[in-house]
Amino acid sequence: MVAGKTPVGTKVRAKLQIATLVDSIVCPRNAVLVGEIIESKEKNATDPARLAIRMDSVEWKNKAVPIKVYLTEWYYPTTMVAPAQDLQYGPEQPATKTWNGQGMYPPKSGVYAPFPRKDEDPNTKAPDVPSSKVSDHRVPMKDLDVVTSGEGAVTLVSRHANIKLDKMTVYVFAAGDLLFPK
Repeated sequence: MVAGKTPVGTKVRAKLQIATLVDSIVCPRNAVLVGEIIESKEKNATDPARLAIRMDSVEWKNKAVPIKVYLTEWYYPTTMVAPAQDLQYGPEQPATKTWNGQGMYPPKSGVYAPFPRKDEDPNTKAPDVPSSKVSDHRVPMKDLDVVTSGEGAVTLVSRHANIKLDKMTVYVFAAGDLLFPK
């Protein structure tokens, strides 16, 4: 989503990353927020970029709960995590085949081969690759101001650059009168 390029009225959907309490109802993780863009202006030489998103309902299974929350300047950054070193070669072993879950039993032949033999396929296990992890702490987006209206709507304003949202980032939505300290 990009301020000024995504038009006002565009319907948006987002998944809840954690269970959330709304009017004494617990909305489960992965419930879907449904809403729309209510303001979208691109930055130009004289005016700042402006973006406002309002979510109107939360849906899961056969339930829908009306809400009114707005995009805030807060988000949870994603970091790359190096994979844990796994010295096991071959397919994963069930817990019943390990010593207290700590490693493979030696084979009945008495010969333990931690590395592939010449006659084994070296591609039996996928290599470990870095994965991403969402931070436990929220941070404010840089170079943004927040403007609230009398009705509680929250608008993000940037004089430095156009506002762009990434669909893989975890953003914070809140009721309009809820202000977070910086």
